[in-house]
Amino acid sequence: MLLQAVYFILIARSLGPGQYGIFVGAISLIAVLAPFSTWGTGNLLIRNVARRKDSFGDSWGTALFVTCVSGSLLLVVVIAVSHFIFSHRAPLTLILLTGLSDLVLASIVGLASQAYQAFEMLGRTAGVAIVLAGCRAIGALLMVFSISHPNAESWAVLYLISTCISAGYVWFTVCRRLGYPKFSRIISIADVRQGFYFSVGLSSQSVYNNIDKTMLVRLATADAAGIYATAYRIIDLSFQPIAALLYSTYARFFQHGLEGIHGTAKYAKRLLPFAMGYGILAGIALFLSAPLLPLVLGRAYVGADDVLRWLSPLIMFRAAHYLLSDALTGANFQGLRSIIQVGIAVFNIALDFWLIPAYSWRGAAWASLASDGLLAIVMYAAVVLLRTSANPIAPADVVQSETMV
Repeated sequence: MLLQAVYFILIARSLGPGQYGIFVGAISLIAVLAPFSTWGTGNLLIRNVARRKDSFGDSWGTALFVTCVSGSLLLVVVIAVSHFIFSHRAPLTLILLTGLSDLVLASIVGLASQAYQAFEMLGRTAGVAIVLAGCRAIGALLMVFSISHPNAESWAVLYLISTCISAGYVWFTVCRRLGYPKFSRIISIADVRQGFYFSVGLSSQSVYNNIDKTMLVRLATADAAGIYATAYRIIDLSFQPIAALLYSTYARFFQHGLEGIHGTAKYAKRLLPFAMGYGILAGIALFLSAPLLPLVLGRAYVGADDVLRWLSPLIMFRAAHYLLSDALTGANFQGLRSIIQVGIAVFNIALDFWLIPAYSWRGAAWASLASDGLLAIVMYAAVVLLRTSANPIAPADVVQSETMV
C-alpha cells in the first residue's frame, strides 16, 4: 500500500490532472481487454492446483503460452480501436506502450501471483505485488528527477520498463521455486469454456470499475477524468486490506466448493462481517479526511475531495459483492457470476452515456455507486436462490470434459 501510494502521488503531482487523466483513460480501456489476455488460465491454475498439486507444471505452461499469444493479438485490437474511442486525445505511442505493458507483461506478473496463491504461499503472493509496485515507484522517481516536463508518453516509457523488469524477475522466481512450465498438455474444451467465463467476468468487472475514466476523457474533459481517477485511486488503495483477504481465501473457496454452494456460502458468511465492518469504517474515514487530498496532491486537484466523498461507500459495496461472487465461483457457478457481471457492465455503460455528458464526474460517481450497489444485491440474491434450489452443485462443471482441442 505504501509503495502504491508513493507511486500514485508522484505521477499524479508530476503529470497534473490533464495528462494523468489521459494516461488513466488509456490504462482503463486496456484493463477491459486485459482479462482476455490470460483467458482465465490463472484462475484455472488456482482451481487445478488447489485440488491437485501435481498439475502445476501443465497449468503454468498453458497459462504462459495463452497469455503471450492472446495478449499480442489484443494489443493489435487496442491500437486499432483507440483512435475511434479517444479521437486524438491519447497518442498512439501511449496506447502501444501501455498496451504491451498491461496486456502481456503485467499479465505474466499476475500469473506469477496466482501461482503462489494456488499453493497458499501468501507471503510470496504479496512479494509479487511488492516487486511490481516497487519497480513502478522507482520509475516514478526517475521521471520526477530526470524529466523536466513529463507527460503521459514519457511516463508510459518508464511504466513499460518497470513492468518488464518485474515480469522477468517474478517469472524466474516462480520457475525456480515451484517448477518450470510444461507445454505438453493441450487445453481441454472444458477449460476453454471455463476460461472464457473467467475472462468475461473479469472483463465485466473491469468495465464497471474502470471504463468511466475512459468515457470521461471521451465525453467530458481530461481534467475531469484526472480528478475523478485520483479519488478512485484512493478508493482502490483503501480496498487493499479486503483485496488481501480475497487473495488469502480464493483457493479455499474452491476447496469448500466440493460441497457445492452450501459450502462456499457458509465460508463467505464467516468472512463477511470482517470485510463489511472494515468497508464501513474505511468509508467513514475517507469521507472525513477527503479535504486533505488537495493538500497532498497540489492545488490542481481541488475538487478531488468532493469526488472522494461521493465514492466513499464503494468499499462497503465491493466487500459484499466480491465475497459473494467468490462463493459462486468456488461452487462452479462461474458462468452465472459472469452473466450477472455482464449485465452490471451494460447497466454501468448505459448510465455513463446518460449521466457523464450532463454531469461530468458526478455522473460517473452516480453510475459507479448504482452499479456496485446493484451488484451486491444481485449476488446476494443468486447465492440465496441457489442454496434453496434442489440441485446446489453445478455437475456439468465439476466433471471436466476429456475432449481436447
